[in-house]
Amino acid sequence: MRAVREGDLTRMGVLFERHHRPLFDFLYRMTGDRGAAEDLVQDVFVRMLRYRATYRDDGRFETWMFRIARNVRADHYRKHGAAVYVPDDDMDWASSEPGPGHLLERAREMARLNRALQSLREDRRELIVMVRYQGMSHEQVGAVLGVDAGTVKVRFHRALKELRDAFSRVPEGE
Repeated sequence: MRAVREGDLTRMGVLFERHHRPLFDFLYRMTGDRGAAEDLVQDVFVRMLRYRATYRDDGRFETWMFRIARNVRADHYRKHGAAVYVPDDDMDWASSEPGPGHLLERAREMARLNRALQSLREDRRELIVMVRYQGMSHEQVGAVLGVDAGTVKVRFHRALKELRDAFSRVPEGE
């Protein structure tokens, strides 16, 4: 990103190749809409180019990038409304576990988990997606959200409890 900031725009392709999939995964899990997530990823990279001068070397690139992604998503919700989407089940990659019965049960449980995740408030869902699906540390999430790691840990614990409760309320087999 330092090279892009200094004017070497050809390096943006390298950043796209490295980071478009985690961004898509984050935005898809937050919106539940594959098309919107694809569009939002493109918007994130456009904004990264537009605001490249704001990138600082004192933090992690991913933190800066996810802040932009959060802003892009917020702008999308302001413009299009905060519709709740049920994610496609094809976001879950194939299991190495044997047996079609096990795979079918796992697919049903993942669909149920996705519905429960989408039922959470946006801030709770965002924490779970960042920590569990993006693999970000509490410190990294804190840097994105502008709070300390301890606050992230408490909020994440509460979000997981709400997810468990929501999961138990989602009917099986739908």
